Amino acid sequence: MYASVDIGGTKTLVASLDDNGVITEKIRFETPKNYDFFLHELRFAVHKLAEKEFRAAGVGAPGLIDRTHGRGVALGNLPWKNVPIQHDVERILKCPVVIDNDAKLAALSEAMMVKDKYSKVLYVTVSTGIGYGLVVDRKIDDAIGDSGGRGMLAMHHGKLVPWESFASGHAIVERYGKRAEDIHDKKTWQSIVRDLKPGLVELMAITEPEVIIIGGSVGTYFDR
Repeated sequence: MYASVDIGGTKTLVASLDDNGVITEKIRFETPKNYDFFLHELRFAVHKLAEKEFRAAGVGAPGLIDRTHGRGVALGNLPWKNVPIQHDVERILKCPVVIDNDAKLAALSEAMMVKDKYSKVLYVTVSTGIGYGLVVDRKIDDAIGDSGGRGMLAMHHGKLVPWESFASGHAIVERYGKRAEDIHDKKTWQSIVRDLKPGLVELMAITEPEVIIIGGSVGTYFDR
């Protein structure tokens, strides 16, 4: 069995998976802003899993990741700085752990689903924040970095500001007082799409993908 920990700015998902990568059990909890509280919640979640022994685990975390030392350097919407995530999760799960940027791991997963049609896949997740990852020939391409929409600048009301600051799920709630799932009118969605456009156009120009896959809690409502 394997374990997976998906750390998000709003929620964390913990799952156990069989040898074929099929999820057998999963637990969700709100991601605490305090890192020590997060570790406590993670221990509690793991304790509730029926499976307790794992061969290995993967951790996805937002923001800038130091892969060499397994640390979360700056985690976007979370205030954690330079935290030893890999080491701490290994102590909790008692197995080897690998860590990477969550959007890049999601990009790899999505790319594997379309590997027979596309070899160059750009994945963009619009959730609490904005993240993205590029996969070329089934391998994560690190050329576009980990900073996501926080590090990409775009024009908004005549000013050059971080794309995430006006186009993310958090920005949508601040502007409209509603989460994406509660927004149904066409005019508001047209405005949301206009805010997403500059970053997407920039990413297309930089990466020249064969296909773009949009995910995340806002991306879920792509049909709107």
